[in-house]
Amino acid sequence: MPTESNAMLADIVRAQTDTFQALLGTTSAVASGGDAKAADENAVNWAGVVGRMQSLWQDYQIEQLQKVGGGTSPLGDPAKWAGTIETVLRQLPLSDPDVHKHLWEEGISLVNAVLGQYGMGPDAAEQVPELPLLPLGGDRRFGDAAWSSKPFFAVIHQLYLLLSQRLVAMAEASEGVDASRKAQLVFAARAVADALSPSNFPLTNPLAMAKAAETQGESLVRGFENLIDDLRKGQIVHSSPGAFTLGENIAVTPGKVIAETPLYQLIQYTPTTDKVLATPLVIFPPWINRFYILDLNAKKSFVRWAVEQGITVFMVSWKSADASMADMVWDDYIAAQIAVIDLVRERLKVPAVHTVGYCVAGTTLAATLAILARKGEGDKVASATFLTAQVDFEEAGDLKNFVDDAQIDAIGKLSTDGYLDGRYLAATFNILRGNDLIWSHVERNYLKGEDRPAFDLLHWNGDVTNLPARWHRDYLRDLYRDNRLVVPDSLQAGGVPIDLRRITTPCYIQAGREDHIAPPRSVWKLTRHLAGPWTFLLAGSGHIAGVVNPPSANKYQYWVNGAPVDSLEAFVSGASEHRGSWWPHWAQWIEALDGTKLPAKGKRRPGGRGDKAIEDAPGRYVMTR
Repeated sequence: MPTESNAMLADIVRAQTDTFQALLGTTSAVASGGDAKAADENAVNWAGVVGRMQSLWQDYQIEQLQKVGGGTSPLGDPAKWAGTIETVLRQLPLSDPDVHKHLWEEGISLVNAVLGQYGMGPDAAEQVPELPLLPLGGDRRFGDAAWSSKPFFAVIHQLYLLLSQRLVAMAEASEGVDASRKAQLVFAARAVADALSPSNFPLTNPLAMAKAAETQGESLVRGFENLIDDLRKGQIVHSSPGAFTLGENIAVTPGKVIAETPLYQLIQYTPTTDKVLATPLVIFPPWINRFYILDLNAKKSFVRWAVEQGITVFMVSWKSADASMADMVWDDYIAAQIAVIDLVRERLKVPAVHTVGYCVAGTTLAATLAILARKGEGDKVASATFLTAQVDFEEAGDLKNFVDDAQIDAIGKLSTDGYLDGRYLAATFNILRGNDLIWSHVERNYLKGEDRPAFDLLHWNGDVTNLPARWHRDYLRDLYRDNRLVVPDSLQAGGVPIDLRRITTPCYIQAGREDHIAPPRSVWKLTRHLAGPWTFLLAGSGHIAGVVNPPSANKYQYWVNGAPVDSLEAFVSGASEHRGSWWPHWAQWIEALDGTKLPAKGKRRPGGRGDKAIEDAPGRYVMTR
């Protein structure tokens, strides 16, 4: 039976290949420069390739069935993917006869125009250019000459571009739905269009076919092995496995874990200067990721750079959630921030600390500041820096497409042990940038069988953390869906109402110009809710690269505007652009608040005489899964 199946699949692939050869010439001949003898030698043994891939798939399926509970991963079920695509397409007017007629006429016109570039069809050009100028260009997925060197691949990708544009346009023109549902439909239409690109399938991707011919099919087998490896892990793995080890070649800035609770560890980094600023810095990273995004390596580490500027740096390392954290809510994270602030103040005998809150931890820091202000303890925080953090979620970007009632309820069904598996959240963020984080990976690592790169940022991106399900559900409902944080006293934590208008702490607010997770228009709105002084800075790039931009890289730029402005548009129109990293600008801002320096001795040096540390940085919590 397996032999018959292999033969049948091989016949299907061979038939499709014969069809392609009739349109564009033997694929292997293309790969071998047109040499027929070399083409014969490079001919792909499709039966052997298909047989090996089928064997790999059967082994994977047996593994899944042997697991507790049985069944296979939803990611490996084509029917579920097809059902999702069908659900989206059903909401578009594709069955309308007029739409059919218009699409058909547009398609025929486009095909004739494309074939005409090759001297074919009714619009055949008298002189065929060496590389045709196709009507629809500018998409980097089809930038390689292979997509336009043969008429078949030119026609198929041009038709795809036309149809994907029309799908999104139909979603944008949909009537009878509210704004939020329409935004969801547009987002879904784009995601479906991205998924259906001919670059995502081997037989419609000339680069994948050429690679298969060059390697006699080995690239397809290697790619299939990469796919199954990702299915086993339950997530797309973007970076080479085993390339990075925490504490050895990533997250290596020297320091000590000086405190620990069931929710977090607190790291203090070892000073490298003889004197340090009197006011220390406490960094609250997001607990939806690992803290070492700010300590990737010596060249990219914000932590190391800040230490080199003479700042005493503390970092919170949040624990990845497990069943013991099922009852954790936002109040617990706010209480943790307050406890850390008090611990550092007591440890170093200082009246106040500087703070940094990144992403969701910045949102939480705003609530923490409001609670301290209401309790008359706002002076415990000398300054607050917000990195890509939102408090007003009215225009919170594409993530809002995942926060309707049905999707929030679905989180409960995924969280059977009281916590949400971080792989689900990673998949959500990947979908937000599908072409960059999903489909380019499919082409390189699955279709062409390339090895994954050893890239620290991609390694961090895949190092997921679990979330307390109750906290995550409340966060999506209360903040993203209902936008209650900017409504005075609508929310409370630890029995204390939250009113952002009470915050008088000096604030530094950084946004990324291309940030798709926390759009600058949304981040800007924090300035509308503060009672104290604030500085807004717009950085080049997005949610990660806009933050992790060391001065030594000499990349990107940032914009500042010291004039009193009341909108992001006014800020941008009057802003001055500065090349490079924004980090020095921030350091100058910090030192201008209080430039007093002290000798870096005593408990400024963690783990010294009389100072018992728990363990070396980066600690255990960052290594728990």
